Amino acid sequence: MRLYLRSRRAPAALGATVAAVAALWTLWSVFSDAREAGLQLVVLTVLVSVTALTATLGGPDDELDRTAALRWRPLRLAHLAAAFLVVVVPLLATLATGARFGPAALVARDAAGLLGLTALGAATVGLGRAWFLPLGWTLAATLFPVAEPIAGRILTWQAQPGVSAAAAVTAGMLALGGLVAYAMAGPARRSPAEAAQRT
Repeated sequence: MRLYLRSRRAPAALGATVAAVAALWTLWSVFSDAREAGLQLVVLTVLVSVTALTATLGGPDDELDRTAALRWRPLRLAHLAAAFLVVVVPLLATLATGARFGPAALVARDAAGLLGLTALGAATVGLGRAWFLPLGWTLAATLFPVAEPIAGRILTWQAQPGVSAAAAVTAGMLALGGLVAYAMAGPARRSPAEAAQRT
């Protein structure tokens, strides 16, 4: 397990995630009088955490990720579940402090949806491009949230309040789609040029 985590650069990704949350929490604590962090900051903090963990979805060897020597599907499912906890737990821990990054429903919804979208990208377009769509879509949704009609709530699900049913369903579908695609197929094969850069 230690070799698996090191090959996926998990320690560095975990450190980057915790450091990013700690930095944003500190900045909000020092420079804001409000106890609750703004919705945009919460969404962007989740996005930063998911982006930092994207690199862990693939290893250095495409062939090894498809060998029959390991039961990859349960391992990939456990990997995504652990990534979800790495994103959610530090943010939920802030709810007991003077600078809260919440509510919990919004954090869990966005973490699940963005991880699912990233995993779907890793399985279809490859690890190197897996973060493009989550980043672009979330930045657009955060800058231009639309509350009405329901299509607007679906398209900007990341920036909707935690009680939004349309946003929850959208995030759930993305999470399920990414979970199934990544567990079944794993990361897409890299081009020879990408593989050469990785080694």
